[in-house]
Amino acid sequence: MWAGFSNGGGSGRPQGWGVASRMALQLGPHELQHVFSFLEARDLLRAAQVNKVWNEVSMTNELWRQLCLRRWAPCKALPVVLGTQTWRQYYFCRSELEFRVKSGRPQDFICKAISGHTGTIDQLAYVSPHEYRFDEKARSVVCTVSSDCTVRAWDLQEGTEMWSSPVQPAPLVNLVAYPQLQLVVTVDTQGLIRGWNTDTGSEWAFFSLPTSCSSMEACDHPEGSFLLVACAEGTLYTMTVPQLQVVFRVATFPHTPVSLMCSPDKQWVLVSAQDSDLGPKVFYTQPLLHPSEDRLPASATLPIRLSSRACWAPDEAARLMVTHRDDSGVHLVITTFELKANKSRDRVSILGPRLPSDPAHLWVRAGAVQHSRPAADGLPGPPEAHHVCVGGECGTPFWDMLAALGNPWLELTGLLFKDPDRVITAALDLSLCVYVWNKENTSPILKSCYHLLGGSHRWASGFTHVKSDSRSIAGVEARSTGTSILRSYCYKVQLG
Repeated sequence: MWAGFSNGGGSGRPQGWGVASRMALQLGPHELQHVFSFLEARDLLRAAQVNKVWNEVSMTNELWRQLCLRRWAPCKALPVVLGTQTWRQYYFCRSELEFRVKSGRPQDFICKAISGHTGTIDQLAYVSPHEYRFDEKARSVVCTVSSDCTVRAWDLQEGTEMWSSPVQPAPLVNLVAYPQLQLVVTVDTQGLIRGWNTDTGSEWAFFSLPTSCSSMEACDHPEGSFLLVACAEGTLYTMTVPQLQVVFRVATFPHTPVSLMCSPDKQWVLVSAQDSDLGPKVFYTQPLLHPSEDRLPASATLPIRLSSRACWAPDEAARLMVTHRDDSGVHLVITTFELKANKSRDRVSILGPRLPSDPAHLWVRAGAVQHSRPAADGLPGPPEAHHVCVGGECGTPFWDMLAALGNPWLELTGLLFKDPDRVITAALDLSLCVYVWNKENTSPILKSCYHLLGGSHRWASGFTHVKSDSRSIAGVEARSTGTSILRSYCYKVQLG
């Protein structure tokens, strides 16, 4: 992939660098480093071939750190482990990873079938604390919960089980992860919540809800880590992590199971009544974490009914998009809301709709999937159960993505936006599909898409869940025997 960095001509040095070589006699190392700070990686590699001085300066760790920060701004918060990995090694490892993710050739990844649960896997979550780590400690780890009443941790690169909990009193149905705390929180069918150390599998803390749990969300708030839990009776609990001590509880929709969904910045939580025409509510999380005795948490009810799905726009702090029926109850539309908290009065203001809706096409735009193609196209639309909302922001019709695979109405069971440039789908046709966009132009275009095939239809019935980190993809493959296995796809990267 670095073929473009080769020398020109047969002299062993890049063409056009004769003048540059003479300049080396006039510039000292500090001056050269300043000049080199304006170069890209390809130019630095060429400069390293001029002479010994240029080679030493071009290998300076600070130059490669600046290159990394320019190309991947989020890595400012990533600790590069001194002594095991340099910024130059990080640059080439991450560049190689991006190349393999986009190409998706069979030689770019290793597929493993990982079994161990004796029941169905109901949920999985990545617990690796550092996604972009490229040294001997780099690995992708997921935890799973199952109807066999256990929670287990798996090393996807090795394809092995790291630990398994003792058999619990009831089947486990959900989990959330706090990778930086090395903690995963599970809940069973009876409402028993437990915290587990992701390294050892030892139990950390527990709390018992009065009824079963209808939804659970991890909240890594700027003020600390919290857990949001909703009971089947409609009560929302806020708990400290890892102690699992109740901070606050508030009734949302009395005697109605609800679903929770936190905004990307964890400042808001959407509470939706399940199987109900009631409009969803939005809570400002800060009062939930620090309740006041004389004030209720700031919240607002969205002025819509017959809601279907909702999602938060990932690039906006408080932009919510809701797919719902219009006033006639016939057409499916999208309404976008802007949220604002008035801290002085503990009140939430709702501004919306802010963006126009277009129910004619299935678009991935500002975090929502809109309606299917109109009947005028001569193609039947997919069942309404397959309408979903996702994160991400692209200008490409999602219908074209599916059509590119030869099956425009795949029966999707999972749709994951790993980042603004990559989408992963899971389907009952026993395949995972990866889509990558090129967003360098004004109008993003679908740059590549490829299948990650599962097992045999003789033994499997399809994928039911999909998750991903930067270096791997994990799918839950349902077996015809009523059990589930993990199927991992780990991209090959030569570690620095």
